Amino acid sequence: MTSRERVLSAIAHREPDLVPVDLGSTPSSGISATAYARTKRHLGIEGGAVRVYDVVQQLAQPEDWALDRFGVDVVDLGRTFNTRDADWYDISLPSGESAQYPAWFRPRAMPDGSWNAYHRDGTLIARMPAGAAFYDETCFPYMDDWPADWSGLDEAMGKVLWSALVHSPWDNASRPGFWDEMRGNAQRLRAESDRAIMVVVGCNLFEWGTFLRRIDNFLVDIMLEPEKVESLIDALMERHLATLEKVCTHLGDLVDIVRFGDDLGTDQGPFMRPDLYRSIFKPRHKALCDYVHDHSSMHTFLHSCGSIDLLLPDLIDAGFEIINPVQTNARGMEPERLKREFGADVVFWGGGIDTRVVLNNGSPAEVRSQALERLEVFSAGGGFVFNTVHNILPDVPPENVVALFDAVAEFNGGAAGNKGQR
Repeated sequence: MTSRERVLSAIAHREPDLVPVDLGSTPSSGISATAYARTKRHLGIEGGAVRVYDVVQQLAQPEDWALDRFGVDVVDLGRTFNTRDADWYDISLPSGESAQYPAWFRPRAMPDGSWNAYHRDGTLIARMPAGAAFYDETCFPYMDDWPADWSGLDEAMGKVLWSALVHSPWDNASRPGFWDEMRGNAQRLRAESDRAIMVVVGCNLFEWGTFLRRIDNFLVDIMLEPEKVESLIDALMERHLATLEKVCTHLGDLVDIVRFGDDLGTDQGPFMRPDLYRSIFKPRHKALCDYVHDHSSMHTFLHSCGSIDLLLPDLIDAGFEIINPVQTNARGMEPERLKREFGADVVFWGGGIDTRVVLNNGSPAEVRSQALERLEVFSAGGGFVFNTVHNILPDVPPENVVALFDAVAEFNGGAAGNKGQR
């Protein structure tokens, strides 16, 4: 099988020739620039650059050597943008590693060692504390009260770090001819690579409420002012469906997977009761999935952290085909149970290793052991793409990164470096 065939087979719940692998096709399945730089040095890889394509989470764009070395089967369409040296400039990460930022991202160093990012009007929108590894949101436009109407929603959304500091390809979205350029890029990528192609669209609903109102306020709003919550979500839906129309028109026959996001879980359970999810969010999630399925050949992928087992039946019914990151250390998210109860109905994209304890603190042997166990559980009958539980963070030793992907290659019969023609 080619990589694309392998991924599509897994999505169709047919066991592929090898377990497909992801590293970096989404901003929730990638690797921090620090961990990437250290792994690159550990392996003796010279040349190239450590490019921080997601500046909020400080994630590196995996280079071709990494895709080949780790047997990666899927790539982000965003990697086809910002490809010129002039699109980047040299920086030093807080860890001391050399890297590059996109030319448009110019945070300001503070006397206490922190870094601030500002909106063009001077509003502080994000801050990375001294010694930290990602930026925190500092501007919640509707934190103090709901607006009278949604006439200023676009401006408010533009002051949220996830929008203002967005990763590629969307950092190019204001350029003339963006959509035609993106289609041309997708055509070239599909012709030049046998890897599956991912496009990240977000289209968050619950999370946008938390970005705008702040999470504590918005959780109270869901209980006490549901009519305002639904009014906001419907205003968001107008914008999301307009984006999906363009995505499906320009990419629907070229891209394999469209990635949505909405973190619905905590460590102990969902942020809301399932009946509240069903009444407020599920109908809108279904409308997003239906639009993609009715207007393209793309498969629907939802990123949701936390304990979401109580919501999985509704998420599947809403039309999400793929769930990520499969947070197996959260309540009710045990791998064996997930595979047994939901494995025939949804694809698990992640869950391949615990990133909270094992990948960062375990020995290479312990990393190998858990990865092999997870592969055995999740891969039977297809419906699984190997990935970590969320991103590989800066504290992960390079030896463990290598041990992780070597374990997948071992499970696949040592074939990671021989997956089709690159």
